[in-house]
Parts: sequence; structure tokens; C-alpha cells
Amino acid sequence: MVSAFEWYGCFLLLTGVAGSVSQRTDPLAPPSPEYAHSIRLDGDIILGGLFPVHARGERGAPCGELKKEKGIHRLEAMLFAIDLINKDPDLLPNVTLGARILDTCSRDTYALEQSLTFVQALIERDSTDVRCASGEQPIFAKPDKIVGVIGAAASSVSIMVANILRLFKVIPVCAML
Repeated sequence: MVSAFEWYGCFLLLTGVAGSVSQRTDPLAPPSPEYAHSIRLDGDIILGGLFPVHARGERGAPCGELKKEKGIHRLEAMLFAIDLINKDPDLLPNVTLGARILDTCSRDTYALEQSLTFVQALIERDSTDVRCASGEQPIFAKPDKIVGVIGAAASSVSIMVANILRLFKVIPVCAML
């Protein structure tokens, strides 16, 4: 379920005070760079989300100012819906929904790059030739397996992202045109 820390962390992310929100055991620990411009909630089924939380950046910066209505409101709606579903014992008994929500920064190329995060778990890595300095094989952290992605807000972004997701049989839900 979405905790008060996560809602507060979402607020910090969107206002630029913090770089990430995730379910961490130590809320005072610094955010991991892996989760910059993202929200991650654990669950049995993980849904992806692509929202234009920030406007397009200027002078080479990927992200600009916050977009309240088209970005933050949609992100909050997804988190609220997940919270309601998880609280209802009759809707999905013994199953919890989780999320991995990413900021597109209102740029199609950035959104496409971000959407590759959703398919990482479906790409097999050949690590037979990779060794640690000690000679042992490394242990790779398994990324979240995303079953569907809600977003993106612009048609051009949705088309590009849907083309990538369909290759990996991830369902795009593009309801924000």
C-alpha cells in the first residue's frame, strides 16, 4: 500500500526537493541515482507509468518546470487508484499492485529512453564472460517486470513507446490524449 512516506516523497520529487522516491528501509538515506525522476512501489503485479511531470528543459537540460495539471495530477491519480485497489480486499484478493512511474519531461526522446526501463527485466543478459575482480561471477539485481504501462500524455510519445513495448509484449494503456 502507498504509505504516508511515499506520498510525501512524491511531493518532494515533484517539487524538486528530492531526486527519487522508493520503498526504502531507511527514509533518511540519500536517494539512489537509479530512481532519479521515478517512483517505485513494490507489489505482486507492477504497472508502469509515463507522465510529463516536468516541462521540456531549456539549454540542454532534459527537464524544466513542473507541470501540475498534465503531469502531477495524472501521477497522483495513478497512485490514488493503486492505493484504493490495494485497500479493497475483494477487488484483488491476496494480490497487491505496485508501480514504477517515470517522468518523461515532456520530451519524446527522453520518454523513449525512460521506457526502456520497463523492458529491462525481459532482456536476458549473457554474463558468462563477466567476472568480478575476485574472479567470481557477479550477481545482477533483477529489475521489476512491468505488465502494462499507463501513458504517455502526447500522441507522438505514446506511439513511439507503444512500438517498443509491443516488441516485449508489455501492454501500453494510452488514455491521456
